[in-house]
Amino acid sequence: RHHPLLYWIVIIATSTLGTTLSDYMDRTLQLGYAKGSLILVSILFAILAVWRMTVGNLSVDQIQSRKAELFYWNAILISNTLGTAFGDFLSDDTGLGFLGSWILVSALLLMILTAYAFTRINRLMLFWFAFILTRPFGATFGDLLTKSHDQGGLEWSRGYASLALLVMLFGALTLKVNRKD
Repeated sequence: RHHPLLYWIVIIATSTLGTTLSDYMDRTLQLGYAKGSLILVSILFAILAVWRMTVGNLSVDQIQSRKAELFYWNAILISNTLGTAFGDFLSDDTGLGFLGSWILVSALLLMILTAYAFTRINRLMLFWFAFILTRPFGATFGDLLTKSHDQGGLEWSRGYASLALLVMLFGALTLKVNRKD
């Protein structure tokens, strides 16, 4: 059964763990963001492939077995880790900085939303792309808000930045609940 509060607590926990894993891959293992992202996207594709072969589908809205649920949560964790690595890659390795990276990720999310609304592109594929991009969206926006001015940020406190991101999350959830999709 779906328990919305528990679901969102686990989503936030996997996001936090994903950040930790991404930082571990980059800093401790010294893989760098690009190599880490390639490894993580490979792991995600492997999870999705084995999930499809084992369960017979990749449904994210009708998970009917414990096995499918385990695949789902592993894919979520790796997606969050990949999203963090990708956001850090954009911000640190491409020269886009925090603002440029956030604008790029926001534009990609808008493209996915447009594709969802106006095309017949596979909804599951759009879901995973959007889910992966929510992490660099939050990370680059959070960095934009909290980093110092000389680093290209707005130098907000972490508390105010967290509050801004929380308001955005609740706003998005409220829109979803009010649409009843």
